[in-house]
Amino acid sequence: MTTRTEPFVDEHGTPTPVARTIHWGRITAGAIALLVVGWLAWLIIRNPHLEWGKVWDYLFDGKTLSGVWVTIQISILATVLGLALGVLLAIMRLSHNAVLRSISWFYIWFFRGTPLLVQLIFWYNLAFLFPHLILKIPFTEIGVFWDTNKVMTGFTAAMLGLGLNLAAYFAETVRAGIQAVDEGQTEAAYALGMTPGRRMRHIVLPQALRIIIPPTGNEFISMLKTTSLVYVVAGNDLMTNASQIYKTNNLIMELLIVASAWYMLMTAIATWLQTRLEKRYGRDAVRLVRGGGLTGRVRGRTTVGRPASEGAGA
Repeated sequence: MTTRTEPFVDEHGTPTPVARTIHWGRITAGAIALLVVGWLAWLIIRNPHLEWGKVWDYLFDGKTLSGVWVTIQISILATVLGLALGVLLAIMRLSHNAVLRSISWFYIWFFRGTPLLVQLIFWYNLAFLFPHLILKIPFTEIGVFWDTNKVMTGFTAAMLGLGLNLAAYFAETVRAGIQAVDEGQTEAAYALGMTPGRRMRHIVLPQALRIIIPPTGNEFISMLKTTSLVYVVAGNDLMTNASQIYKTNNLIMELLIVASAWYMLMTAIATWLQTRLEKRYGRDAVRLVRGGGLTGRVRGRTTVGRPASEGAGA
């Protein structure tokens, strides 16, 4: 876009006014769009079959707030489980061990190929296959036993189903982030005598985090809304509690509006946190060029404790 810095003047030095171009097409399109949106909003707001007073009453109802809290718990626990398992699967996928690579590939293929709803129902009904969960020393009777029906509640089934499913997707995200790190970094780490585990912890993963964090934030935001599927296993989340209320008073639309409002609020907060996190790691990327930031501190830690002769050789 260019801007005019000097006004147009005639031969006598008098400035010539320039009329601003009016884009009637843009104005008309914007007006029509506003009218359509306003008309749709009016249809919903002024609908005589919608009781907005009930929406306000149930917005802060105890059962609704309890469902919001359970939704947050399931989202956080499932995401932590998915992240931990996803990192392990990504490392296995990049391993030189063919067996580990094959197991990781099969896990990712299986959980990405099976509908999440099926996985939730499977974990909730695990007692049909294993009535008791047993942890014991092989070929002995020494161990502990649990009743599967008591262990696999709706909450546990939801956390396992969502977490294990997320791990399959997150493994591919981590793998892409690790492979995006320049190969020269790995070669330099090997040249310094680092073990593969130390190279991964101190060199590769800190740099891959800048690539991994944005999609991770998206996965968590998506997880907040995906928890609505927990409804099928009665996990006492927001959607489950809302459905239990509208089944007793038939205020279906009102309770759906209440649930949607809370999901949108949680999504807005998670989006704000994701933006802050991305800015934080973006600043760290700038510091990397200047020799500071997280990677700089990691470099400092890896240098400390190294023999002086090794440091001088590097």
